[in-house]
Amino acid sequence: MIHNVTLFASGNGSNVENIIKYFMGNNSIKITLVVCNNKDAFVLERAHKYKVSTKIISNAELKDGSLHNYLKKTSTTHIVLAGFMNLIPLNLVRHYKNRIINIHPALLPNYGGKGYYGDNVHNSVLKSGDNSSGITIHLVNEEYDKGKIIFQKSISINSDETLESLSSRIHELEYKFFPQIIEKYILNKL
Repeated sequence: MIHNVTLFASGNGSNVENIIKYFMGNNSIKITLVVCNNKDAFVLERAHKYKVSTKIISNAELKDGSLHNYLKKTSTTHIVLAGFMNLIPLNLVRHYKNRIINIHPALLPNYGGKGYYGDNVHNSVLKSGDNSSGITIHLVNEEYDKGKIIFQKSISINSDETLESLSSRIHELEYKFFPQIIEKYILNKL
């Protein structure tokens, strides 16, 4: 069976590019589409570079069911969120139950929820005085960052940690582990 994965993204798309490259030549998992809600996002150029189809959507299309219908036509079996800044609507969550995967740049349940993304997360971690941070890969449900956790990896926070150094170290974890965990989860190897 071939699993057709659609990536959702809103911005730069470095995780998207990393995922596309990881699955190139994979006979079981194909990255078939990148959905983006920002017509100016650099992720679109990254997708075109690897000849992956793209679809730009409005917030209305995300919510009104037209995107859901489009994904069914493309035979999408799984959705992966890689820097997508909107809540996934209930119709998609229900249709793709346990088949929508997201990554979060902190150790959930801490520093999750609406407004917690990117530097907002890293700043909160640093201000808290926590001695560790990391990544969480989880399934998506009706609430921001509340779905079942399928993988976490932590790192220690250094005494001289800055926003830039923490962000860079978290990105390294994302690049290393996100594609592997996507593959293992989709192929039931977790």
